[in-house]
Formats: sequence, C-alpha cells, structure tokens
Amino acid sequence: MTAARIGTMVAVLLAIGPALAPAQNTLDTATYRELKAHLDSIPAIDTHDHLFPFDQLPGYVETATGKGMNLAGLWRSSYLPRIKGLTPWQPGMKFEDWWAKAKHDFDDVRAASFYRYQALAIQDLYGIDFDRISDDEARDLDRRIFRNYGDKRWLYEVVTKKANIELMFNDPYWARFDFKLDYPFGVLVLNVTTLVRGFHPSEFKSLFDDPYKFARDKNIEVKTLDDYLRVLDLLFQEAKRRGAVVLKTTLAYIRSLRFERVPKERAAKVFGRRRDELSAADIKAFEDFIMWHLAGLSARHDLPFQIHTGDARIQGSNPMLLVDYIEANPRTKFILFHGGYPWVGETGAIAARFPNHVWVDSCWLPTISYHMAKRAFHEWLDVMPSSKILWGADCNHAEGIYGATVMTRRCLAEVLAERVDRKELTPEHARSIGQQILRDNALSLFPSVKERLWKSKNKLLMP
Repeated sequence: MTAARIGTMVAVLLAIGPALAPAQNTLDTATYRELKAHLDSIPAIDTHDHLFPFDQLPGYVETATGKGMNLAGLWRSSYLPRIKGLTPWQPGMKFEDWWAKAKHDFDDVRAASFYRYQALAIQDLYGIDFDRISDDEARDLDRRIFRNYGDKRWLYEVVTKKANIELMFNDPYWARFDFKLDYPFGVLVLNVTTLVRGFHPSEFKSLFDDPYKFARDKNIEVKTLDDYLRVLDLLFQEAKRRGAVVLKTTLAYIRSLRFERVPKERAAKVFGRRRDELSAADIKAFEDFIMWHLAGLSARHDLPFQIHTGDARIQGSNPMLLVDYIEANPRTKFILFHGGYPWVGETGAIAARFPNHVWVDSCWLPTISYHMAKRAFHEWLDVMPSSKILWGADCNHAEGIYGATVMTRRCLAEVLAERVDRKELTPEHARSIGQQILRDNALSLFPSVKERLWKSKNKLLMP
C-alpha cells in the first residue's frame, strides 16, 4: 500500500471518527446534573398514590418478633410481583429461611423498571446496593425496615422530606366513600369506579363502596333511576365538601373503555334488577349510561376526571377507545392516566386533538418502563403544551413512593437535558417545563389545593 493511500485512509478515519465514537451518557453531562438538581429542589405535587392508613399498609407480615413491615413485605407490596413470582413469607418464619430462597428471586429481573425503582430506594434510603447485597446486609436491611415501620414518622420523613413531595393525591380505593384523609399532606380523591354498578343494591359488598348506604344515611329512598342519579349528585357534593378535588375510575381493569351513549330509557329498564336477571348487554348499557352521567357531574361540580388507561385489560384499555366519549363531553376535564402505556403516542395525539379539556398524567409510567417514559416525555413535548402534563408516584408504601418519584425526576431531567444539549430548549425554558410538570400544572388544574400548601410557610406536618 502506498504512502498516499495510507494517508488518504487516515484522513477518512479522522473525519468519521467523531461519528463512530460513542455518544456521551446524558447522566454524565453538566446539563443533566444542573437540571436534576433543580428538579430535586421543587416541592412536587404528586397527583396519584394509594397510601393506606398506617396500620393497614399492605406488606405487613407476622415475624418472630411481631407484626410489621420487613424486606419480604416491602417487595411483596411493590410492583415486582406483577412480572415475577416472589418467595412467600410464612407467618413467624425466620428471615434467614426466607432469604435463602428469596435472594434468587431477583436474578432475572435486574434490568426491569419494576425492580429498579425499589432497588434505587433501598440504595438511597438505606445505603445498601441491592444488586450486590450480601447475606449480612440483607439481614441488617430487614431489621432496619421493621424498625422504621414501627413509627408513622418514617412515612412523613420519606414522602415529604426525602422525596420532597408537598401534597399527594391519595386514591382510597379500599374505602371510596369514607372521605377520610389519613395524612395531612394528602389530597382526597373521589373514586367512582363502583358507581356504574348501581343498578341494584346487591352489587355492593363494602359499606365504604356503597352509594345505597350513603343514601340511607341521608334518609333517601332509592326506588328509581332518577333517585339513584340524585344520590350520585349528592355524593359528589359531599365529597367536594369534604375536600375531594378530582374523580378517579379504574374500570379499565374490569371492562373495555368504550362507553357508548345509551338512552336513559334503556338504563331505566335495567335499574332495580339483580345481575342474574340481566344480560351482559344490559349491564354494559347501564354502566355506559352512568359513565356518561359521571362525565356530566364532573363538569357540573368542576371535578376533573382521572381515567386509568393502558396496562389493565390490554384488549380494552387503549385510550383511543375514549375518543368519542371525550369529544362529546367538552366541558369535562379528562386526565389520561399512566400515559396510556403502551400507547403513549396515541395518548399524546388525543391530548393534542383536545387541548382544552385533556391532560396526560405520567403516573406509574417511569416505574413500568423507564425508557418508554423517556420516549413519552419527548413525544408529548413535541405535540402538546407542557402545561398539559402531570405526574404521580402511584405506590402504597414509603420506599415505593420515593423510588417512583426519583425515577420520574431523573427521567424528566434526562429528556430536558437532551433537548438543551441539542439546542432545542434554553436551560431556562427546560427548568420552567420541569417546574410545570412536577408542580405548577397541578396547582393550575386544581387551584383549591393552593390553600393546602405548607412548605413555603414552614409548617411542621410530623405526627
């Protein structure tokens, strides 16, 4: 090979070298570090969680030293069991006996977001790398978890200080119509999922889920569909009086999200009959009628409507099934939960199509799939105003709430840093967008919660 040809090849390699070099990891950039620090400093408004009363937290187990939360209970109450079976904890068993088998439960899920968010929390809150945890460290971690959950102040410490959450919308699906706030940083959510079953009192097993029980307490007889609709209106009034600011439904776990417009006369023929007297078509017609009525009540009482979309009954939870319903109810403020995962692009398209009454909530999404969440934030910022995006942790224990919050802040910081470094955003605009998503959008959509803000007033919420 001649010197000239060698020189040419060297010149070509030098020219294409930068293109072949691996791109810098966004997390290693100064832009990301600065944005992440800014986002961490924002007292967030978390629009969705399920934090049970302290004495009812899921995950409590019977140990040799009494009832409490331990490492087994913490993982059991995480989202990991959705994709991986975990070694069960037997009442009163020794930790060493459980751990001997359980430590292998994580071998094939290390990359899964449902594992990563909880491992991240364990690292930050306990200083233990769960990817490399030793038997002695596991035993120590178990003891520390048990000790922490012996005092309600642990929840306050993690949620309000370490996760830097100022207010948290709490969906009490275990007692929907109890209208009780268990934590001073909580905001009440009216879960309306069961109301669509109101064609007969026998549909309700729990007194806290029963609109007929609410009616009895108000001395209202419910004999007709009109009576039932009156009860729903009074239920909304009571919930709002008690502090509820939003509605929530999880019907996507039970049935399709396609809600047809059903004449009142059709629903009236179903009302008052037991389930075994009805066809599946009858039941669906009644449920559809009530869902349309709930959309009207949502607008009338100015209670935005959070709807679980995606990752439930996969065959019926695509948010595109809601488009006709959304379009026909322009006065209702709809919030599409979980970014519609896995249909995040479709969810963005719906919000873009109905910019005046549709918001997208990324709650749970970074915990389901961190990389899908990154894609979603990028796509949503492409197609809609940043004022239409919300977030929530969607967990039921302190470590989960912390991990999900950190995952969201990290994911959002990555997306914004990438756009700044590509000259698509100024640093100032990126910080503003982060502030909107983590805090300001919720305060704008739910202005009444501004009265509940406490961090800037230096209030102390510890029990």
